Amino acid sequence: MDLAEIFRVMRRRWYVLLPGLLLTAGLIAGATVLVPVKYQSQSTVVLLNSQKATQAYDGNPFLSTQTSLTGMADSLARNLDSDDSLRDLKSLGAKGTFAAKLADNAQGPLMWLTVTGTDKASVLASDKILTSYARERLDQFQKQQSVAPRAMIRMTTIVPPQNPVAQTKTRIEYMVMAGALGLVITLVAAFYVEARKRSSSQAPEPATGPSEPQAGPNGARSTEAGSTEARSAEPEEETAAPASSTGGAVMEETLAIRRTPSWSQSAVDGPIAAEPHAQRPAMAVASAAEPLDEESTHGHRPRTGQRDR
Repeated sequence: MDLAEIFRVMRRRWYVLLPGLLLTAGLIAGATVLVPVKYQSQSTVVLLNSQKATQAYDGNPFLSTQTSLTGMADSLARNLDSDDSLRDLKSLGAKGTFAAKLADNAQGPLMWLTVTGTDKASVLASDKILTSYARERLDQFQKQQSVAPRAMIRMTTIVPPQNPVAQTKTRIEYMVMAGALGLVITLVAAFYVEARKRSSSQAPEPATGPSEPQAGPNGARSTEAGSTEARSAEPEEETAAPASSTGGAVMEETLAIRRTPSWSQSAVDGPIAAEPHAQRPAMAVASAAEPLDEESTHGHRPRTGQRDR
């Protein structure tokens, strides 16, 4: 089946295609309503060395970097993704989905703090809460280990929480899936109806007339069928039975034949072959309406009633 045939089937089964397209539109609208638009806000923070470790650099923390800071950033990100931190954030009024991880392709202890939700204003406020909470958790870790205040690792914000951006990828994916599902259902229904119509139109109808005569062992049909065909093949001929007359010399009816009588043909033409199923008369007889006299019938014989002198 080529593309042209597909379009012809769709045109013939428009009454199936139209409800299917309406169903597809309904599925897309349902996906639009059920899958709301999500917004995402993100901030970037970095861990800095302690004041004591930066004395050699005149207190500049960006000149003093250590590999241990990256390990501490990874530990802090894992703690922020835990269930305990999630409960603390909810109690602080944060809403949405939270994520903390090391920044991609980062060459230092950089962290991404991300909040995703359906309310744009709430997402921005929740990202600010998450950034503040990350700094508090870093201080709690070090206080639990009795770290001196001048030796504590510090955190600073590199990129503050950004305005939430709509994330339409997931929504579009669901809409495309709904539209594809509706189109598949529509095409399957249209071609199913087409197949049913074709099968019903091609089904053999039951025979209502007499059955066809069967062929015999010698390859010929039955005697009755053969005789019927032979009679239909033969040319129709009018036959008339001879009727008797009182004089015995003139016949009252004639035989209607289609060929030229043998007595009217010339000698060159030759005799006419007799029909295989009937004997043809040697001469034609006049009709009863115009009787012939004996002279015309028997040559030079004198008329009736005249005697030879």
